[in-house]
Amino acid sequence: MTPTYDVLTHLRTDWHHVAHRPASVAAFARLRDRHVDAPLRGIEDLGDLVDALEARSGRPVLERAQLVQVMLQEAGDADVRRALLQTLLPGIVSVCRQLRFGAGVVAEPSETVGSAIALASELLVEWAGQSRAYAAPDILSALRGRLRRWLLKEKAAVRTAGGLDDDVAAPTASSLEHRLAAHRGGPHDRLARLTYARVYEGRSWRDLAAADHSAPQSLQNELQRFAYRFLV
Repeated sequence: MTPTYDVLTHLRTDWHHVAHRPASVAAFARLRDRHVDAPLRGIEDLGDLVDALEARSGRPVLERAQLVQVMLQEAGDADVRRALLQTLLPGIVSVCRQLRFGAGVVAEPSETVGSAIALASELLVEWAGQSRAYAAPDILSALRGRLRRWLLKEKAAVRTAGGLDDDVAAPTASSLEHRLAAHRGGPHDRLARLTYARVYEGRSWRDLAAADHSAPQSLQNELQRFAYRFLV
């Protein structure tokens, strides 16, 4: 199986466009002001910070670990969080590789990568503000556990769809509509509406993503997680 990384290409292209913009400069300035003792010499924006965290930058390992620790502490800032995600992309792919990109469970390795990125993004939101000396390994370890559980749910869903598990019945159309209706007007109203449009109106991922102002792969991953948590 040869993995394709469309979502990675999208993220890297997006980062290329935003890495050195004024918002990146401003976000880094806020981080620098809050961490005057951090090894931030020669860095002017978040793009430079991400570059400094690459092995080829020549910075000592402990120094790079300290920079990631600071970024996690400041990950409540969406721009810093995006930079931290960019830094973690090679590690995220490594986690997917350890789990064989979901071979035998999902059809395309890119689907596993996309889900791993979405799960990592959730982790960064949840852990924002924490101070961890080994932030990157801790995040990737937690991601591995979450991605493994996601793959197990995917495997169970495949078995159910294939009629291999007589004890578990897939929800009928009417029960699905009922569950979606229960989420209308609540905190998951947006996801319920998008799921309904996809399932009952047959709208394409591209159309839904355009209407939602999101990326098709990211939206697909988000709706999958919503379905497994609240609908299945």
